[in-house]
Amino acid sequence: MNQSNSKWTIFPILFGFFVMGFVDVVGISTNYVKHDFGLSDTLANLIPMMVFLWFAIFSIPTGMLMGRIGRRNTVAVSLGITIVAMLLPLFLYDFASVLLAFALLGIGNTILQVSLNPMVASVVSPGKVTSVLTLGQFLKAVSSFLGPLIAGAAASFWGDWKWIFAVYAVTTLLSLTWLLAGVHEEEKKSAQASTFATVCSLFKDRYIVMLFLGILFIVGIDVGLNTTIPKLLMEKTGMSVSEAGLGSSLYFSARTIGSFVGAFLLARIVSDRFMQYSMGIAIVGFILLLVVDSLLWISILVVVVGLTCSNVFSIIFSYALQHLPERDNEISALMIMGVSGGALITPLMGVLSDALGQVAGLSLLLLCLLYLGWISFRLQKRK
Repeated sequence: MNQSNSKWTIFPILFGFFVMGFVDVVGISTNYVKHDFGLSDTLANLIPMMVFLWFAIFSIPTGMLMGRIGRRNTVAVSLGITIVAMLLPLFLYDFASVLLAFALLGIGNTILQVSLNPMVASVVSPGKVTSVLTLGQFLKAVSSFLGPLIAGAAASFWGDWKWIFAVYAVTTLLSLTWLLAGVHEEEKKSAQASTFATVCSLFKDRYIVMLFLGILFIVGIDVGLNTTIPKLLMEKTGMSVSEAGLGSSLYFSARTIGSFVGAFLLARIVSDRFMQYSMGIAIVGFILLLVVDSLLWISILVVVVGLTCSNVFSIIFSYALQHLPERDNEISALMIMGVSGGALITPLMGVLSDALGQVAGLSLLLLCLLYLGWISFRLQKRK
């Protein structure tokens, strides 16, 4: 795309990052669906699994699709799938249709994440790519923060939490319309072709495997907390579903602030040391979260964990790209595949929660945090 047009074309692209945040509605939706159908934690946690499973399956095919139809059209396909996903629960609401809707949401979001990020590089100068991507992640975090608030407002004022899907469907339609109207010129297709074979060959590199697992675990922590914080509040404080859903918004508000502040701190602090400090505080805060019962202290510790985990994904991703810059396409596809951690961690949490309670399920996330703390020291030793 022509750089002179970036002043205008960047806005519909950035709005796509806001739509990208819709995937995090799975957290509060899981609690409402569990309540509506009387599900166990094990069954309820199939919902986030249906969302994040597709990151493992569709990341590489999306890269190939971009090479055939271009990034703009690939983003348009993802937005179209998202609209269908949002409309389905409004017309057919049973457990099977909910699973299908969130599967479509996961597929659409996978395609969106793989194709939207490189679109930024095609419309802004190289020196501005990092700052614009950071702004995009900030918009995604704002969207994630608003989700539980919109669901709670829909339940309180419109009498049915599912109206959030109507809001999301209309917003996604606006995004699609703006993209098609505002982004006209197609960027050059990437000369670096990614295949299953080239991406899988990266698993021979132990350093890349370590970082891939780091991405998988940090996403698992995000999804696990998004899903479990409301349950923890209901179990420990007796809050209702709609009230406890604000716990997810509290977590995402902390992540939003953390990502905004982290963009400035990481310009002044070495990223591996920044991650060490963050993980140390996160581990202590998480241990305290498992044992306290006070609403005030739970809220404070949720904020602490949200703040300290907010920049881990970007730090790990940047180290992966710096390791083999000549294979950035394959590494990017592999790291996005790691987002499937949300599909692997939450079902295990559900089994533990059903058997031993919410605290036991959260203990699995503590192990993930300990691994991330270990990674932060490994990164420093490689310097």
